[in-house]
Amino acid sequence: MRPEIEIYDTTLRDGSQGLGINFSVLDKLRIAEKLDAFGVHYIEGGWPASNPKDLEFFMKARTRKFKRAKLAAFGATRRKGMRADKDPQVQMLVEAGTPVVTVFGKTWLLHVRHVLGTTPEENLAMISDTIRYLKAHKKFVIYDAEHAFDGYKSNPEYAVATWLAAAEAGADLVVLCDTNGGCLPGEIAKITAVARAKLAVPIGIHTHNDTGLGVANALAAIEAGATHVQGTINGYGERTGNCNLTSVIPIIELKLRKRCVPPGSLRKLKELSQFVDEIANVRHDPRQPWVGDAAFAHKGGTHVNAVQKLIRSYEHVDPAAIGNVRRVLISDLAGRSNIILKARELGFRLSPDTPELKEILHQVKKLEHQGYEFEAAEGSLAVLISKILKHREPPFAVQAYHVSMRRDGANSVCEATVKVRVDNQFAHTVAEGDGPVHALDIALRAALVKFYPQLKKVKLTDYKVRILESSAGTAATTRVLIESTDGKRQWGTVGVSDNIVEASLQALVDSMEYALLRK
Repeated sequence: MRPEIEIYDTTLRDGSQGLGINFSVLDKLRIAEKLDAFGVHYIEGGWPASNPKDLEFFMKARTRKFKRAKLAAFGATRRKGMRADKDPQVQMLVEAGTPVVTVFGKTWLLHVRHVLGTTPEENLAMISDTIRYLKAHKKFVIYDAEHAFDGYKSNPEYAVATWLAAAEAGADLVVLCDTNGGCLPGEIAKITAVARAKLAVPIGIHTHNDTGLGVANALAAIEAGATHVQGTINGYGERTGNCNLTSVIPIIELKLRKRCVPPGSLRKLKELSQFVDEIANVRHDPRQPWVGDAAFAHKGGTHVNAVQKLIRSYEHVDPAAIGNVRRVLISDLAGRSNIILKARELGFRLSPDTPELKEILHQVKKLEHQGYEFEAAEGSLAVLISKILKHREPPFAVQAYHVSMRRDGANSVCEATVKVRVDNQFAHTVAEGDGPVHALDIALRAALVKFYPQLKKVKLTDYKVRILESSAGTAATTRVLIESTDGKRQWGTVGVSDNIVEASLQALVDSMEYALLRK
């Protein structure tokens, strides 16, 4: 079934121009395959004339089969004073072997005269000649009207003339670009409506996020008649980025009630967002609308209490619709409802009548006031709840520890000694590590596996330190957050102290203790 709105992904080209984004050829191929499986309609692979990497990508992409998406090569109109068939850059667009070619041309006379250094008439010829040449080679041609909105505001007649030149030359689609990202939704809607009335071909929209309106401007164009939207996954792109497809897609589907991706794809949106971040080696933004970890996170006690009674009281859609999950956060703002719901998440049976509920809430607020943070340390929270509910002693206790560092030639060696007690038995271990925390981790683990062999599978995967009172200098209180895994599940634990080693040990102990807990 034909979609009502087409999705054109330019993560591999425009997105790769963003600060800190650098894809290898293999990265681009993997992302392209993921986008195809998700169900976007066009994947812009790059500009073959701009760099050897993009040229290699298109060569290798020809050996891959794309089931849903059409691959597009991107480039510019021919050079001034040169025939399209003699322009090497245009030739490379044909040789890329893609079914779709996207070319951009100038709309704004400012660029025509001062950037291209040519006449308005020659610019129109550059647009027409290039598109006719590509159509003669059986290409589906998308024309990106660069600076379409700024150009129209400067000289409406000439801007429209450039769009008509593209359409009359055979362009299958004319895309209006807010290249500088400075337009407002009202301007976008008005000018898109003009283009829609003047042109007989479908209209697309390509926006940038320089004023934070990339998504809003794309939606304004869609509501004015555009049926094709260009953007990038997670909003990667030049300067502050492009229109974010991970926001636009669910808005089109769930808010505008228009079809833009295949049935079932929307539930894979968060997974796609995280996959692209992972490939780009970019930390996933927890505050991303729709797909971020905080998008459906509830912290205030009043909010959680309401959600517990009626989910849609504080959620605009079901998070599962885009593959996300509801999260209840625990902090000093937590109420009884937060604790009950979070405890249930962690596998504890709590109700408003549980006698220990008041004590759990008291301890959480007390520890948060001291600097502990349980939002990313669910392991520590589970250990705390377990101790209070079961009125039990911990499965082990660290009786003593010592950490030292010595020089060994040109190298420094850290050594840790740990003494633990399990019931009435003791274990005393010594270990060396790359730093004091690493040595402490190895020594603690070595002592405990004698009693709990299952702890051999537990590994520390991340270690973060935050100074809570910087005004105290080196005596400042420090919070340590540790992430661990046993290969099947992952959890975080926290420790707080004015001694960074002590804070680290607290988090390590909680991590081991949580690994011994069963839901």
